Amino acid sequence: MTETQRHPSQPGLFYIGCPMWGYKEWVGRLFPARTPASEFLRLYSRILNSVEGNTTFYAIPSAETVRRWSQETPSTFRFCPKIPRSISHAPSLSFSQNEILFFAERMRLLGSRLGPIFLQLPPTFTPTRLPELQAFLDFWPTDIRLAVEVRHPEFFSQPYSAQLDELLSKYQVSRIMLDTRPIRTGPREEQQTLQARERKPDLPLHLATTTDFVFVRYIGHPRMPVNQDFLAAWSRQLAQWLTQGITLYIFCHCPYEEHSPSICAALYDQLKKLTPLPALPWPDEKARSQPEQARLFE
Repeated sequence: MTETQRHPSQPGLFYIGCPMWGYKEWVGRLFPARTPASEFLRLYSRILNSVEGNTTFYAIPSAETVRRWSQETPSTFRFCPKIPRSISHAPSLSFSQNEILFFAERMRLLGSRLGPIFLQLPPTFTPTRLPELQAFLDFWPTDIRLAVEVRHPEFFSQPYSAQLDELLSKYQVSRIMLDTRPIRTGPREEQQTLQARERKPDLPLHLATTTDFVFVRYIGHPRMPVNQDFLAAWSRQLAQWLTQGITLYIFCHCPYEEHSPSICAALYDQLKKLTPLPALPWPDEKARSQPEQARLFE
């Protein structure tokens, strides 16, 4: 049964992951010592079940590469590739339709492992350009789910917030929820350091369910105690959405990416207390329950 075939009375599906599947600092922590980079995706996909596909923002991978990604991951794994910046950050969304179709066809090679594709619009994309977004959605292939992230501040106040939500609901597209509050918490110098590393916009969190799945990007703090209250609140909200039959795609970032998997594990543990979930197959139970803390600010 796919996400689009689920009945509202059934619990939603839950996908959680990081912005990448390989990071050298994960070797010896998430991955066994001396794990080669060629094994990162295979091992990652046995622990977490989704990943943001940020590499496609910079270049469209070869067909051979995409097929290899599919072959190395379980059928339950989901990739959420980002639309190339040559499309999303063009002066106008009146881009070449051929480029959209080429990208979509390449991502279809992932088969059942293809999750929602991720359109990240630049801060220069204002509400006055909503007709461009509507034209994009009119053309977008209906067999591929889509999530959209906006970064212009006017989209977070009325009437533009409601206009965007209404447009996305019409096309069954998810409005991405970006939560940067954790890295804007604590001493000013610490905040400046984290924000300089992460470079995420300072925008209010906007909770919106515009279709049958949600897409959340949580920008976590490297000191786990700072995340605790945020993760507790998110776990309550996520549990509620799951009972409503909404499928979840949750991605945990951190300015120091070595901590992103531990943030995933902490959120998973919080949610598991509220709703039935299988055990997270963490390679080291002690490391999962007592994640190493960043020493930079201690």
